[in-house]
Formats: sequence, C-alpha cells, structure tokens
Amino acid sequence: MTSTPVLEHEAEAGHGATPPHRLGTPTVAALLVGAVAVACVLSVVVGARSIPLAAVWDGSHPLHNISQARVERTLLGLGVGAALALAGAVLQGLTRNPLADPGILGINAGASFAMVIGLAVFGVSELRDFLWVAFLGAAVAAVLVHVIASVGRDGATPMKLAIAGAALTAATTSWTTGVLLVDRQTMETFRYWQVGTIGGRDLNVLLTGAPFLLVGAVLALSGARLLNTLALGDDLARGLGRRTAIDRIVLGVAVVLLAGTATALAGPIAFVGLVVPHAVRALVGSDHARLLPLSALGGAALVVLADTLGRVVLPPSEVQVGVMAAVVGVPVFLLLIRRGRSGSGAL
Repeated sequence: MTSTPVLEHEAEAGHGATPPHRLGTPTVAALLVGAVAVACVLSVVVGARSIPLAAVWDGSHPLHNISQARVERTLLGLGVGAALALAGAVLQGLTRNPLADPGILGINAGASFAMVIGLAVFGVSELRDFLWVAFLGAAVAAVLVHVIASVGRDGATPMKLAIAGAALTAATTSWTTGVLLVDRQTMETFRYWQVGTIGGRDLNVLLTGAPFLLVGAVLALSGARLLNTLALGDDLARGLGRRTAIDRIVLGVAVVLLAGTATALAGPIAFVGLVVPHAVRALVGSDHARLLPLSALGGAALVVLADTLGRVVLPPSEVQVGVMAAVVGVPVFLLLIRRGRSGSGAL
C-alpha cells in the first residue's frame, strides 16, 4: 500500500516541545471533555420544547418523562459518536489513508445492506440479531473494498480505496433501495434506521450494543502503539517483530465491531469518522496513544451536538443526525481531496 504522510508532521516535529500550531494534549482533552459536557446539557434542555435541568432528577416534575427520554437519546449519541470517530481514526492509521472512514469506505453501507437482507430474507427482528448481521455486512464490505482497490500495479492507494469505497457504497445503497421498493414491510421497519437517527430509542437499545462497543473500543485503544509501528511501514514493523497480518486482522475486527454496532443502533451516519480524527490530529499530532481517545471524545460531542441542532434548525420538524453530520462532513471531504490534488501529498 502506498504510504501517505499522515504522520509526516509528527515526524518533523520530533520528540521535543509541542509545535506552536498545536495545543498541548491536556488542553485539548480538557476542551473536548468540556465540549462533551456542554453537548450533554444542551441535548437535554434544548428541543421542540425547552425543559429545565431540574426535570432530570425531579420525578414529580411534569416534564420528567421528556427529560428521561432525552437523557437516553444523549447516551446513545455519545456511544455512537465515540464508536464512529474511533473506528475512523483506526482505519486512517491502519490503511495510512487520510480519507479512511466507515462511511466513505463502504463499511456502513455494507452493514445497512446486510440488515435489509436480514429483514427481508431471514426475518431478523431482534436487535441482537441485527448486530450480528451488521457485523457480517461491515466485514464483507471492508474486505471487498480492499480487494477491489488492490487490483492494479500500484496496489491499494488512498485514492483507489476512496473510489472503491464510494463505488461499493453506491452499489449497496442501490441494492438496498431495490429491496425496500419491492418489500413494503421491510421498508416500514428499515426506514427507522435509514437516514441515521438516535431519536426514539430507549436505554435498552444502547445496553444491547454496549458490550460490542466496549470490546471494539478496548481492541482499538490497545492497538495505539501498534498503529504507530505500522505507520513506519510494514517492512520496518516486521523488522521490529510485529506480525502485521495478525495485527491488521485484530484492528479490523475492532473497526467492524465499532462501525457495525453503531450502524445497527443508529443507522448509517457518515463523515464522523473522517472529520473528527483530522481535527484532533491537527491539534495534538498523530501519536495514536493521544489521537484515539481524544477522537472518541470529539466524535461523542459532534454527534450529540449535531442531533441537538437538528431538533431546532427546521422547527417543528427534526433533521436527523445522519443528515446534519453530512452537512458538516461533505465540505471537509471535498477540502481534503482538493488539498491532495493541489500537491499537499495528503492523497
């Protein structure tokens, strides 16, 4: 795979003081924790009807039930956002591809298509079954994208991975639409997930997916040093005693668990895994020991804030979080492509 300078700035900075254009890790961590806290508060109090924070813990308050529903919605948004951003950061390090993202590389679309097939063909109805079906679809999509991008002399370059992912996303989205058009019952069930939303779910939904998210997060975070080693190139990594094939499989499992579970819980939400790691990397550099946990915080804050904004931007209707995330993500994606073509080397 062609190397890309995802880590070039870190190498240039050396191991000395923090470069002047970056903030210290404690500062960024404090800012992101604050952003998560503010996002949680806004998510609870802001909506079609504003409610006071006191309604959350006052069981006799007339708006207590609404506040509890928003708390559960907020918790789901935190989990889904953290999972998607963490999966994106791992993918970017694993493939050395600055455009890697579960949505762009077709992983989310593969999980969604598998869920539709599970509904229409196998009669899947339980959320736990949805999770396993989503994992399978996400894994197959990830393998297909890499195989397609590997065809040719240059192998799986970043641009070829992005193009292959876009092509697979378009194909699976078309197949998904085709199945839904001929199966009205499946359409009625699946449209709840189709646009990407965290509204209307209760806490049991998150509790069902939590073990899978936890395992995926542990695998991803424990692979920080490994990702730093892989960034040096496979040959050097093997020279340092790493079994790169096994390492990539373990990290791939982490991505499938995170992206597959997030898609099963909230539907396909694109660009979170693209935007957040790039923003965090610009602030703290490319050391994955810092990048991964901070990306999880940033993703959690972004999804919750996007969901809150979607409730008030077009009242009295709601704009689903999948749409709001795309509003932010598409311009950033186009900017990255432009930078690559202008000779920055990002692509």
